[in-house]
Parts: sequence; structure tokens; C-alpha cells
Amino acid sequence: MRSLLLSFLFLTITATAQQVNYSLRMDKPHNHYFQVTMELIDMKMAEPIIKMPVWAPGSYLVREFAKHVNQVSATDENGAKLPIVKLSKNAWKIKRGKAKRIIVDYEVYAFELSVRTSFLDASHGFVSGSGVFMFVDGLINKPGKLNVIPHASFKKVTTSLREAGESVAADGQFNFQYETYDELVDCPIEIGNHEVFTFNALGIPHTVAIYGEGNHSVDQLKTDMAKIVETTASVIGENPNDRYTFVIHNVVDGGGGLEHSNSCVLSLSRWDYTGSGYLGFLSLVAHEYFHLWNVKRIRPIELGPFDYDKENYTSLLWVMEGFTSYYDELLLRRAGIYSEKEYLDKLQSTINYVEGSVGSRVQPVAHASFDAWIKAYRPNENSSNTTMTYYSRGAMLGAILDADIISKYDGKKSLDDFLRVLYTKYYKQLNRGFTTEEFKQELSNFMGKSMNPFFEQYVDGTEVAPVAQAFMTLGLGVSTSKNERPSFGATLRQEGGKVIVKGIRAGSAAEDGGLSPNDEIIGYNGYRVDQSAVEQWLNGLAAGQSFKLLVSRDEKLFELAFTMTNYAKMQFQLSLPKEPNSKVNYWLRTTSK
Repeated sequence: MRSLLLSFLFLTITATAQQVNYSLRMDKPHNHYFQVTMELIDMKMAEPIIKMPVWAPGSYLVREFAKHVNQVSATDENGAKLPIVKLSKNAWKIKRGKAKRIIVDYEVYAFELSVRTSFLDASHGFVSGSGVFMFVDGLINKPGKLNVIPHASFKKVTTSLREAGESVAADGQFNFQYETYDELVDCPIEIGNHEVFTFNALGIPHTVAIYGEGNHSVDQLKTDMAKIVETTASVIGENPNDRYTFVIHNVVDGGGGLEHSNSCVLSLSRWDYTGSGYLGFLSLVAHEYFHLWNVKRIRPIELGPFDYDKENYTSLLWVMEGFTSYYDELLLRRAGIYSEKEYLDKLQSTINYVEGSVGSRVQPVAHASFDAWIKAYRPNENSSNTTMTYYSRGAMLGAILDADIISKYDGKKSLDDFLRVLYTKYYKQLNRGFTTEEFKQELSNFMGKSMNPFFEQYVDGTEVAPVAQAFMTLGLGVSTSKNERPSFGATLRQEGGKVIVKGIRAGSAAEDGGLSPNDEIIGYNGYRVDQSAVEQWLNGLAAGQSFKLLVSRDEKLFELAFTMTNYAKMQFQLSLPKEPNSKVNYWLRTTSK
């Protein structure tokens, strides 16, 4: 196999200097190792440095992909071994001497099936490129080729990478090409015997690769996914791609997606293609497809070109993920999948979740965006007291801005039009992202007034958002109430027959009485408990009632005294006007044919 590989690489060399080609094998899928070969052609560097990214763009956490790399070696064009020195956690230096071509071999352990990590077993392989393909420091803008050699039991390879000549060679290898390293790792690869079908939307072919058994209907998916694609594309008014690929993983406990420039990866529970589960899937399709514009092309300047060595900080994830979360439900309304009331109920639920959360008054959404790397993906038992997701609060702020824009322009413009301004100026004309200050200025220009107070209060601050003001100008009915009820403030879980405290709400009766996460509740008022019994008992107490709990902490028994208190949440109720007006009609319009 090695001689065949080198023969392929040699034959694909072009006159392009300092090119990097890759080959991907999976000799024993059941041991979960991908074998990767890099060919460094016509190196000008005396000691080229190869690196493995530490994160996957679109998923804001340093995942240390180098921890899965083993057996890095290098040889010259004659097969002579070249010395390698490891410089850091994710970098290796090769002393090439007089070698004109360098062959680097390494293997990657892949056994985490998610939308952002790679996986290989006897049933299939999935490649999330930034966790598998190293790059040559300083050469990420060079083109190259990728040769995929599936295991003999795998017959299909699906990716949005462009084919290189004959995609499938006579020996079953699959050949692709890329313009830059960014493109290579931005095109996930599904390898195996998965189901594949295509549909056309707006004249663009869309390929769908589905791994795993599920209760899906291909005909229904073709119809509904095409409807979502067409509705989503209408926001900006053009599709920048000539092809698109969906990779779907049907698994036991799936959920989530990851965007790419001309593809996405979706994960869902395999039997969720009915009822609310199916609506959630269509919302996920809309979310990841909308990222084709918002994030991949309308983007903060920090999010591309990427620095693969460290965190890429931005305070605008509330726009990138939040606006996208706003649109993923609104698009289902525009596609005619939700009724007006069903959509309004979804939006109301988001608003009440945000404004009823303790963390919403603690963490500004700009900080949540910036600190995604250290907080969003690493929640602990106290996170709900101190953090607020940029997805939900960003979606709420996006809805408020949309309402403000529709009101200002009397139902003639919406948030769509502002996004088109950003798309045209920064992606099409300037071919770059925007700074936070540029985003603020563009929004101010579009609104015809300074938006600094909006940012100070609701983006960089934690004030309650102007929900009533925004939606009443559209003609919606907006009522507010303070939902006040007795609440102990502890979340519990049953673990090995024990009742364990999972989290404590700040300012609650549980906190005031000294209860702590990881405490075991053994009894109350002289009775032994299980989770159901203690929760039922606590839910029956009135504010002001006193009680005691027998608790074990670090295997020491003691009793704590509590007094039940009320917990008040602000609740918003949105209702459609009795007589629909042009603004509401424009906002909740259906655009699907």
C-alpha cells in the first residue's frame, strides 16, 4: 500500500512550488486509527514546521487535537529517515537537509462521534478536517490534493471537496483537490456505506449523506429540505455556492450541527423524524444553512483567516449564533411550517427563558461571546447563576432589532436588509470580516441613529431587554407579569440510589440554608427520601414554612435548617393583534411557494 501511495503522490505533482498533498487511509477501522501521509513538495524552508490545529472553526473550544496524534515520522524522496523535533504541544520541526520532497506519516486516533470531532469504526468513518490534517506553518494558502483510500469494506466517500480528475480511480481510491488548507479542513468527509440522495434547490445540487438507521422518509426530506434551503436563501437573495453537502448522523442520543462554507454536519436521535423531533430537525437544517451567510461570509474579522494555534476571540457571537438562532425558527414560519401562533409561542419561550434566568443579569452577552472558549463549552454546577448563552439572548436581541427595523421602515425593510448591507460591503466588496466597532457603526447608519445606548444597556450590559416597546410598535399585544411561586432552588438527581444535589440557584432557600452541590440528601423531617419523594414534598411547601434536611457531605452526616422562599420570574406574553396590520403581516409572512 505504501508504494502505491507514493506512486499516486508522485504522479499528481504539478509545477506549483511548495505544494502539500495528503493521503488518508484506514487500514483497520475497528482500531479507530486514521493513517495520514503528507507530501511536502519543493520545500524552500530549511526546517519546515508542521502543526495540528487545537480547535475546529465553528466550535469555540480548544480541544487539543494533537493529543490524538501518534507515530509522527518523516522521510525524503529516497526513503531516508529525516530527524523530527517536537517544539510544542501541536508542532513538529523537520530537519530536511537536502531533501526536495518530504513524506510525513502519522496516525490519528478517532473515536468521538460528534459534529466537530472525527470517528472511525467498522461501520463508518467521519473526518472533521482540523482534527486529522496537519498543516505546514506558513503554507496554509497553498493548493493541494487529497487521496482518500477507504477500507475495502467502505464503498462511498461524500464530501464537498472538488474532485481531482477522475474522482474514483480504478483501484477504488477517491481523489480531491483544494485551494487552501482552510478549504481542506472546512469540508467534512463521510466514509462508509451510507445512504446518499440529492435534491435541487434554486438550481443548485444538494447532496445528503445519512449515516445510521432512522425513521426518516427520503421523499419527505427532499421536499422539506428544499423548502428550507429556498426560504433561507431568500434572506440575502443569492446563494454563493454551486453545490452543497449535508452530512447527517442518525445516532442514539444526537443533537447539534456544525456549519461549513458549502456543507454542514447534523446529528440527531435516529427515531426523531416525527412530531416535535422532526420540527427540531428542520430548525437545525435552517440554522446550519443560514450560517452559509451569517458566520461563513457575514462574519467578525477574527473568524477568518483562522489562527489554528489558539483561541480566536470575538464579542459578536451573539450576532453570529444569536441572529442565526432567531432566523432558524422564523424561517420555519416563512416556509409555512409554523403557524403565526406557533412561531410566536416559540419566540415567547425564548424571551422568557432569557429574562427569567439568573445568569442573564450577571453576564453581558458580549462577554458570553468572548468567553465561549472558557465558559460555554465547560459549564459547571454554578454556570446557570453566572452565565447567559449567546444563542438565546442573541436570538432575543435579533428579534427586537428586527421589530425596530420593521417599525422604522413601516413594513418595507427588516433585519434581512441590514444583513444584506453587511454581506454586500464586507464579503463581496471588501472580502473581509468586520470589527465590532464597524458592526456598531453599520447598524447605527442603517437605523439612522446612534445605537450606542442599545449596546451599552443590552449587549455590554445586562438590563432587561425592551421587549414590550419593540413588539408593541408592531401592533402585537405584550403583557408582563411576575410569576412568583415557592421554590427551594436546588436541582437534584438520583445516582446509585442516592439523592444528589446537582446545582443551587443563587439567592434561593437552598443556598441560604447552606446546601451545596454534590451533597447527598438522606432524609427530611425524620423520613428517608428518594428523588421523587423529596421533590414532591418540597413542591408542596408554602413560602415561610421551615423544615430540616439530613445531609451527607464527604461522608459526614449533619442536619440543615431551611425556610421556603418565593422565586419571582418576569414573564412576557405575546399575542397577535385582533386586526392584523401591514407590519405584522410583513414580519410573519410566508415566502415559500
